[in-house]
Amino acid sequence: MTGESEVRLLDPESQDASYRLQEQIGFILRRAHQRHVAIFAGRIADMTPPQFAALAKLADVGETSQNQLGSMVAMDAATIKGVIDRLKARGLVEVSRHKVDRRRLMVSLTSQGRETLDRLVPLAEEITAETLQPLSQREAATLMRLLARIA
Repeated sequence: MTGESEVRLLDPESQDASYRLQEQIGFILRRAHQRHVAIFAGRIADMTPPQFAALAKLADVGETSQNQLGSMVAMDAATIKGVIDRLKARGLVEVSRHKVDRRRLMVSLTSQGRETLDRLVPLAEEITAETLQPLSQREAATLMRLLARIA
């Protein structure tokens, strides 16, 4: 949040209760997200954060349904479908029908997807560190804990 004045949390009992956009949680979160996405794009130019998230989660859980993957990475059905379509076109994931329920699409990493993820994970760790760089380690841990509580 470069160049911004320090955020003041408003006391609901205060006489000065005028609405200030720059002091609202949604605005601050959006600014932080924009900063993170810019850092991500500077390090990983050929993949979006949602695409990376899908690959990383597939590495964690193995083959899973497209809808379940979307739930696990906080994407709606239409968004995860687009993400999977783009990853499939690049040869990073495979899509197949469930053996019993033919309506369900199952998604898994390809060997190329695993190799790509292995190459990108160290960059993702650097991106996280750079995103949190303005904070001390203790502040970063507190921020992550607090955001997890409201997520």
